[in-house]
Amino acid sequence: MMESSNQVQNRVMSEKDWIDMWEKKKIGFHEADVHKLLIEFLDDMVNNRKQIKIFFPLCGKAVDMNWLAKMGHTIVGVDVCEVGLKEFFEESNIPYVEEAVPGISGAKVFKSVSGNISLYCCNLFDLNESIVGKFDGIWDRGSMVAMNPIDRERYANAMISLMDKDCRYLLITLEYNPKLHTGPPFYVPDAELEKLLGSLCIYKRLKKTDALTERQKQWGLDFFYEKIFLVTKKFHS
Repeated sequence: MMESSNQVQNRVMSEKDWIDMWEKKKIGFHEADVHKLLIEFLDDMVNNRKQIKIFFPLCGKAVDMNWLAKMGHTIVGVDVCEVGLKEFFEESNIPYVEEAVPGISGAKVFKSVSGNISLYCCNLFDLNESIVGKFDGIWDRGSMVAMNPIDRERYANAMISLMDKDCRYLLITLEYNPKLHTGPPFYVPDAELEKLLGSLCIYKRLKKTDALTERQKQWGLDFFYEKIFLVTKKFHS
């Protein structure tokens, strides 16, 4: 169903578009609870390791970050709008400090006083290993699917560049009829994952689940699936 579609989603969201959505509270993509697939497949990412370093691309104010931080993991997130980042700390009752980011003009980082959560306010593509290091895990619930399709290859390369050799990357993609919804979130076919990740990574689908709600029905969709993949590096050298 839907794996081969010639429909091209050409919509392009700018940084300003995303900031406007946060400032106007048009954040239907935010989830009030920890994502069910993260709970179900957490062990696939953690893999019996303790206190690992986990990256949240386009993190917003995801409650999943605090859930994992309370387990002892170190959390690093990035988002273009500071509204969600500040709300994360405020709504979680976590004291934080704000600092400039050396090497990225105009960027800020909001850090928990305890030091285990660092959320960067900047363009995701401005982050690199020299600033944030590499990661043991990545939780990508709504980032690849929010990325403009023209930027998807650059995005995949950025994620791979931040993966440590034993990194375990949980990636969620969406399947729906792209003729009925322009995105975001965007439809990412499995065949495209092969192009984006296949040369350097192994990716395995862990589950496909029906995620159709009234929100997607209002977009005109009659089916909407979430698919979660475990992505690991092929080469450990």
